Amino acid sequence: MRITLLSGSARSNNNTIRVAEAIKKLLEPKHAVRIVDFMEYDIPLIAQGGLNPGTLTAFQKYLIDKLDEAHIVIFISPEYNWSTTPEILNMLHLLPERPYNNIFNNKVFAFVGVSTGRGGKAPAVHLMQIVNKLISFSNHDSIVSARIFESHDTKEALDHEGNSLGNETYNKGLYDFCNYTIRIAERWFK
Repeated sequence: MRITLLSGSARSNNNTIRVAEAIKKLLEPKHAVRIVDFMEYDIPLIAQGGLNPGTLTAFQKYLIDKLDEAHIVIFISPEYNWSTTPEILNMLHLLPERPYNNIFNNKVFAFVGVSTGRGGKAPAVHLMQIVNKLISFSNHDSIVSARIFESHDTKEALDHEGNSLGNETYNKGLYDFCNYTIRIAERWFK
């Protein structure tokens, strides 16, 4: 399967990239996994004119290409003011418009909420609602996976490269989330 991981924080030294790297390590080499790191994010606000297909930046093209080719898209978002990041929200406001609307069709979407403490549920649940609405409104044939992963105490569980620091409860939760997501996709694409 082709899997795109959206590491949705534009902050330097963020925790979402740790989680993205950890998921990539779990799923490769059996699956083709690509990370879209929002540290490179440069999508203009909707009031600034949106995206012009003829003048896409390297980040914008990579994001659109990776979303388009993916079977599974996993959103990884920090808890940002009890929701997701403004970058992810802006992307979800712009990309469902023509000519990019079809990149949300025939996908399995899954969600990870990231926290430095005990949290992460809010951004995952919020994104589930938004993506479900996007699928419904656009009349797409996609599915939102019911299982989320809450990455608690992320810095204590993963190093900068996404390697485990030995928290077996965390490791099992992430492993179970990844396996569930793959099983849903295997059923969806049968």
